[in-house]
Amino acid sequence: MATISKNRKKASEAVDSSKAYDLAEAAELIKKVSFTKFNESVELHVRLGVDPRQANQMVRGVATLPHGTGKEVKVLVLTSPDKEQEAKDAGADHVGLDEFIQKIQGGWTDVDVIICSPNVMAKVGRLGRILGPRGLMPNPKSGTVTPNVGQAVKEVKAGKIDFRVDKTGIIHSAIGKIQFSAEQINENALELLQTLHRMKPQAAKGIYFKSIFLSSTMGPGIKIDKASVSGIS
Repeated sequence: MATISKNRKKASEAVDSSKAYDLAEAAELIKKVSFTKFNESVELHVRLGVDPRQANQMVRGVATLPHGTGKEVKVLVLTSPDKEQEAKDAGADHVGLDEFIQKIQGGWTDVDVIICSPNVMAKVGRLGRILGPRGLMPNPKSGTVTPNVGQAVKEVKAGKIDFRVDKTGIIHSAIGKIQFSAEQINENALELLQTLHRMKPQAAKGIYFKSIFLSSTMGPGIKIDKASVSGIS
């Protein structure tokens, strides 16, 4: 049986599992119960009242967090030569086409986001079996297939995130770091929740936001009172 560290036990005792906290209160509490020596990720877990097996209830999209994710995002742009300089000027970490397609086919996927221009999708589409399972396949719905590759790179670097409901109806998304201020965590969480609210499928019936939890990498989950979140209740 796994043992629970003193710090983990102390953190769990500080969170009332029977209580639903105001979002702002939870953002402050999550910082207080962090006892790790590294800069943990802060995550939002949202159970939605949708059936992901139905195409008209799939929830997938993007949100631009006002304070970014706190993570240095490595971006690869696959594009034709006429767009390469635009991507480089915008801050892309890797830019090219055929040489990177060959690297990916050889097993290289050391990037966080791949952006491509529509005119190269015929080539990039062949990488679906490799990139799809890793969540790296460019998609127009997430803004990663676009003729405006420079703008897409800037948005990703500034804090644009891609989210998708999983097969159990839950959105899992990193929204910052534990070293963020409570206000920054609160505002990033609010942006994602309001984005999800705007994306509610018309086919979804009943309660849309079934549960919301805020947590850090090693910390306990903190239940959020939906009524405390402006714009979704």
